[in-house]
Amino acid sequence: MGNKKRFFSATVLLCLLFSTVYSQNKAGVIRLTKAEFLKRVVNYEQNANKWVYLGDKPCIIDFYADWCGPCKRIAPVLEELAAEYAGQIYIYKVDTEKERELSAAFDVRSLPTLLFCPMDENPQIAQGALPKETFKEAIEKVLLKK
Repeated sequence: MGNKKRFFSATVLLCLLFSTVYSQNKAGVIRLTKAEFLKRVVNYEQNANKWVYLGDKPCIIDFYADWCGPCKRIAPVLEELAAEYAGQIYIYKVDTEKERELSAAFDVRSLPTLLFCPMDENPQIAQGALPKETFKEAIEKVLLKK
């Protein structure tokens, strides 16, 4: 019985390890907590008066809620764009229900609220469910400067 438990425990740990490695390498939308936001995007607690983007690629940040209809409509579009622009930009999602303090820090009042963050400029904000072509235009012109 002891060997079966050890085998089961080792199997579960390996599965967790592989799933974590796979999810980190998979191109797609990345969900952020406040702690991850402070490390990957901007540490607004340390730099309260200045936007200092911490990423190595431009990004889009989608402030959303699971109950939000327009948020649900753009979710598959953002997944497609994350795959299409893999290696060029990041697409992050922040759940406003779970990350209320983070949402308040960015004065999110309507959903979805989207931040387009180029590398060396202040972010641009958009609200509402944008069509895919509008996202692509913003990615090309605002984020990638093409």
